[in-house]
Amino acid sequence: MSGDGESGGGAHVQIGSITGGSQAFGSHGKAESTNHTVVVSDPKQQHLLTQVRALRGELGRAAERTAQDDALDAELGEVEREIGRAGQGDRGLLDRLRTRLEQYGAAAATAASVTAVLQAIAQITG
Repeated sequence: MSGDGESGGGAHVQIGSITGGSQAFGSHGKAESTNHTVVVSDPKQQHLLTQVRALRGELGRAAERTAQDDALDAELGEVEREIGRAGQGDRGLLDRLRTRLEQYGAAAATAASVTAVLQAIAQITG
């Protein structure tokens, strides 16, 4: 039986699984894909990146976010992008993040992650 007969006369598409890449369907379908690969050769920078992502994840799960949380998340995001772009965090950017973290009144849920980021920054900047 042909594909058209199986669908009762029109087109028939059956997808079991799609992994990776971009797909578009229909006469005006358009697929775009952006891939980012972060390769950080310095283990200390990689450790900082891991800790920054962990803290951002905790901030994202907070039941209630404050303006202070949003400002911290923005600064963490800037550090994450900088390490991803350049392979390391800019010294001035890390100093600003350290100051913000030291002033941050972290909730008990994020206190360990804040401490981990501060320790990772200290390993890099001394």
